[in-house]
Amino acid sequence: MSRSCCTISSTIWYLARSACSPTSFSLPEAMAVEAESRSAGSAVSLWSSAGWLLLDMSLVTIMQAMVKAKGDIYPAVQLVFLRSLVGFLAVAPLMWHHRAKLANLSNIRDHLVRVAFNSTALTCNFAAFATLPLALVTAIGYTRPLILLAMAAVLLGEKVSRIRYALTALGFFGVVVMLRPDEIPWNIGLLAAFGSVFFGALSVVQTRRLAGEDTVVLMLFYTVGLTLLTSVPAALVWVPIPWAEAPSIILIGILAQVGQYCWLQAYQKQEARLLAPIGYLSIIFSGFAGWLFFGEVPSSSLCLGAAVVVLTTILATPVEQWLKKRG
Repeated sequence: MSRSCCTISSTIWYLARSACSPTSFSLPEAMAVEAESRSAGSAVSLWSSAGWLLLDMSLVTIMQAMVKAKGDIYPAVQLVFLRSLVGFLAVAPLMWHHRAKLANLSNIRDHLVRVAFNSTALTCNFAAFATLPLALVTAIGYTRPLILLAMAAVLLGEKVSRIRYALTALGFFGVVVMLRPDEIPWNIGLLAAFGSVFFGALSVVQTRRLAGEDTVVLMLFYTVGLTLLTSVPAALVWVPIPWAEAPSIILIGILAQVGQYCWLQAYQKQEARLLAPIGYLSIIFSGFAGWLFFGEVPSSSLCLGAAVVVLTTILATPVEQWLKKRG
């Protein structure tokens, strides 16, 4: 796989990630993509890329904890708007540079649909963090590839092997173990967490339909669209922010921008297949933050169910390839 292909696939993967996590595209990321198309940098070690990825997870986990702490005071959509506003200010110079491309988009409707899915997913994600343990929200987010598999088959006509369907079914069994239906009552937090996964998967499907679009335009339209689409609902439920609270609210957006820069540094210089398993360590970060700041202790069923979901996701491609070789 060429480096340019790795960059595009990493960007698309990031769209899936950002749909269900408190992050979005930023100026550093868009500039890095442009730089990538102009020159090829030297390869870096797996340890270096893993370090960037772990730093990203650390920053995002801190941000998630802040979102949870502020979620009892401010509506989720207001926090999403403020977080996206920081990104909007960051990409403003790049927007001006690419103003001609943005003004001449021929498929505004498809772009708006993608941003709407992302906006809904991110708002649901913030609402889930406010009401559920951090580790539980993270673990539920791991089901996104499973749901995306079914959506890709139905909405995009992609072929899915029987083994992938079987592993997907096993993955959802892990969800049942994780949620303990007999002990955990369904509430608005669980609905928000799964809503984040569902709309996040829809945003990925829509992104694939826009595969021919310029990558930088996709990123810029996402940041601008997210800010504009969340501004109206945020205004309707707006809770005044005291000046003393302003720095922490701004910090949420800053952590998102720095975190995504670290993520890009990791994935632009290393193959996604090597870093993907490291990404699942995020549940350890979330579990530790939940315990440290909120006294949340992950249950054994949550750990077991999350492990099943992670294994079914990681093993899908190797098992499928092994069966093809045998056949």
